[in-house]
Amino acid sequence: MAAPLLVSQSRTYPVALDPAFANTLTIPLEQIFSKRFGPIPPIEKTTQDGVWGTVGQVRTVHTNDGGSLREELVTVDRPNMFAYVLTEVTGPMKPLVDHIEGRWSFDVVGTGTRITWAWTIHPRGALGRAAMPVFGRIWKGYARRSLDRLESLLLAA
Repeated sequence: MAAPLLVSQSRTYPVALDPAFANTLTIPLEQIFSKRFGPIPPIEKTTQDGVWGTVGQVRTVHTNDGGSLREELVTVDRPNMFAYVLTEVTGPMKPLVDHIEGRWSFDVVGTGTRITWAWTIHPRGALGRAAMPVFGRIWKGYARRSLDRLESLLLAA
């Protein structure tokens, strides 16, 4: 199997640690990831049982290009981090990505919180390996814009 690609993006917000963590964990994904960025589509909806936040919980993330991913919450360490795994990739990303390990980390910085969103992307096959450098650069732009959107959602919460 090819070496995974690690990408991350951080931003500091004028929000205390506990509400930054709690709200980021529970804000509907389609509110944060509502815009296309290059080939990365917006999230259309998620299907799940209950409020997201319990280890072992699973939901399906549906993108507006007809793709979907299975997301399982694997770690919750309040208020420091939560992690998940994306598997069962369908749609246009399927030839590129086998699975993704995602992590949101929260650190106190002055009177606010630094939030870091990271993905470890495990490519699928030769096409996925070849595409990872470009996909990683595109993801950084997608993450930057999503973290900008998260600020308005956190401040409105």
